[in-house]
Amino acid sequence: MPYSIRSFRRSDAPALAQLTAAAINTVGSARYSPEQVSAWAARHTGPERFLDRNDQGHLIWVAVSDADIAVAYSLLEPPEEASAHLDMLYCHPDHTRKGLAPRLLFAAEEYAREQSAERIYTEASELARPAFEKAGYRVTERRDFTILHEGKDVPIHNFAMEKLLD
Repeated sequence: MPYSIRSFRRSDAPALAQLTAAAINTVGSARYSPEQVSAWAARHTGPERFLDRNDQGHLIWVAVSDADIAVAYSLLEPPEEASAHLDMLYCHPDHTRKGLAPRLLFAAEEYAREQSAERIYTEASELARPAFEKAGYRVTERRDFTILHEGKDVPIHNFAMEKLLD
């Protein structure tokens, strides 16, 4: 299936919310417990968050199918000083391992370079870490933290990663 990368459209918000939930709930269980997946997914609900982030000037690149259906995305916060924060990279489980992550990362990195950023950084899950490593990011530390979910602190982790931009 051919894919293309384009800028976010407000009409993409429901599809991005759905594919994020599908990615966390389906793929997340490969490396995280059901309790961790539930807590993680609860932090990513509703299309409003994409509309809000877009309105705040965050950049969202969307991978779409040949029918213009959103299947993956990356979200970059506006670069500050010499750094850019890539806050999200998600792919619908039916479209993983199709080369979308490198293409979405490239779009974000190119924009960051154009804005004179010298590095791009992220917090990657166990699942996303290999895609970032293949794209030249390196782990700077493992981050262990808790997510308050249903009145309980749920321990979880991810990896702080960065890539120096040339």
